[in-house]
Amino acid sequence: MTLLSLFKNSNNSNSQTLILGEDSFLNDYLARSYTHEERFSDLERISIDCESDGLDELIANLTESSLFSQQKIITVKNPFFLTAKVPKKMQKQLEQLQKIFSNLQQLDDIVVLVASYEKVDRRKKLTKTVLQQCNVVETKVKTYEVGAITKALIAAEGYQISRTGLQLLLQRSDQVLDTILGNYNKLKMIAVDGKITEQAIEQNVDLSFAQNVFAILEAALKRNYQEAISRLDNQLREGSNPIQLLAVFENQLELILAAKILQKRGRNESQIVKELGVHPYRVKLALSNRLALKKLLNLLEEVIKLDFNYKNGQYREDNFLKLFILNV
Repeated sequence: MTLLSLFKNSNNSNSQTLILGEDSFLNDYLARSYTHEERFSDLERISIDCESDGLDELIANLTESSLFSQQKIITVKNPFFLTAKVPKKMQKQLEQLQKIFSNLQQLDDIVVLVASYEKVDRRKKLTKTVLQQCNVVETKVKTYEVGAITKALIAAEGYQISRTGLQLLLQRSDQVLDTILGNYNKLKMIAVDGKITEQAIEQNVDLSFAQNVFAILEAALKRNYQEAISRLDNQLREGSNPIQLLAVFENQLELILAAKILQKRGRNESQIVKELGVHPYRVKLALSNRLALKKLLNLLEEVIKLDFNYKNGQYREDNFLKLFILNV
């Protein structure tokens, strides 16, 4: 099973491929997986970065006759010729590329374009041609889809992970796909019989900065002040500054407040997840909080006030953070 099938494909029977989306880490991961599939094992692998190698190098590789060379699978990174930002002096190369991509299906080689851009210029003739000639794989992943994509990707690569293990991996990676993939790569190296265990995750994936800071406020909200202060001291010793901590506190309180307001308006948990665009676990955690809306709003206002006063020099030490935690 190809990992590309986990995403929206325009024509998955077409080997000529355009991977399109903002996440360069994810796109590179997918391109590497695709080009190393068994069906391409006899092909020579070539990687060209249009920004550093130039369009002439790309054109030379695309036009080299297969009669005198091994069939290739060519990964094309940073194909800026698909965007609106192309210098006029490159008009000749663009015309050559237009001819090549217009006849892409007659090419013996396989081309995999990795376009890690927010958007491409779909009005351009060359871009239209590439979109028509390639299987276009759109890799945009919404926040609430991260868990499902991660689970499917792990299964597609032949590894096993329990539901609680997956949840732990997502939590410790801040539900950020790049971070998840990085941690997953480490876990694959130590997986026994293809199994990624909770123990392996706990021992090899550290709590992120945001996770540690979330735990401070979470402990305080549960009136476990000793744990909250201990965690706060640890973060301060490790070099976290008050502005960083307050920013995470503010984000955490805003999420809890927004989730509870939407729940009060009749939204269910899945609707709240989609409306806020965050991971389901964070919404579940937010809704489990029992503080009244008024109290949450007061805490949020206090955090904003503390941030303003600290930046204005009213506080010289970090004791004000401990006072805030003890008054939650």
